[in-house]
Amino acid sequence: MTDQLTLQIINVIQVGTALFLSPLVAGIINRLKAIIESKHGPPLLQPYYDLVKLFRKEVVVPERASSFFVLAPFLSFTAYIIISLVIPIVTPYPLPYGILLDLLGGALMFGLAGIVGIIAAIDAHTNYTALGASRSASFSALAEPTLIMVFFGVALITGTNNPYVTNNLLATSTAWYLSATHILVLGAFFMLLLVETGRLPVESSGLMEFGMLDDAKVMEHSGKLLALSRWGGYMKQFMLMSVFLNVFLLPWWMSSQVSVTGALYSVGTLFFKLLGLATVIVITEETFAKLRLFKILDFLAISFSLGLLAVIAFFLVGGGPVP
Repeated sequence: MTDQLTLQIINVIQVGTALFLSPLVAGIINRLKAIIESKHGPPLLQPYYDLVKLFRKEVVVPERASSFFVLAPFLSFTAYIIISLVIPIVTPYPLPYGILLDLLGGALMFGLAGIVGIIAAIDAHTNYTALGASRSASFSALAEPTLIMVFFGVALITGTNNPYVTNNLLATSTAWYLSATHILVLGAFFMLLLVETGRLPVESSGLMEFGMLDDAKVMEHSGKLLALSRWGGYMKQFMLMSVFLNVFLLPWWMSSQVSVTGALYSVGTLFFKLLGLATVIVITEETFAKLRLFKILDFLAISFSLGLLAVIAFFLVGGGPVP
């Protein structure tokens, strides 16, 4: 088997991991929440059951919606597939399509998927979808710059936006890993991760009007369209968690061996990383009370400030020599 063919197979494994493991991560988080709250809770595989059920249901389109309403879930899902091709999920080395996007490009692709969802929600011409779209746009106006600021802070350390270079540098340089810049970036990204995955302080699920964000945007979607939207949400959560773990927090325990066995080993280690991060997220979510809606921007502002401080710390303190 040639190296090029091996890399293509590993690419398929990586995309398949993002596709089929992401609902399980969502199920684990929901299950952990139920355990902490002393509830029976949904089955671990409930996200898979929901997706299968939705794919079997009929698609109903609002009367006043345009064709973009139908196209939007496919566009967002495609964007998440593209991101899964290029970020470090199972390898510390770039795969054949790794040159397509860097960290900044990945952030812009996440933003593109979010904008497509907002436009589709407005296109439904209903009150609840418009409510979710307006709130999502308000929060994204600060969340997306924060994500870009986080990646910019790391780019200063490595001199590049390539996530694989970042992974290798932080995995081999204790000075940079413990630097003020990296620690501040970690804090900013973790706060942003909580918001983007709807864990804290945003109540993004449920049917209460004051708490609806993500669910409000897809209120008028049904059947396969809703299934793709839900699946895309699972993938977004999975990939943000994977980038946080493999690039920023725990850049170790990924096999550098260019082989299918090495890729499968990395899938296993990633699962245990995700399990630990899911536990931390659930404990954080269950420990702190939800913030009022107007306080969410304050939370994001703090996250953005940490990212900005990381950039300032780089010029004032530094960290270690870039090889």
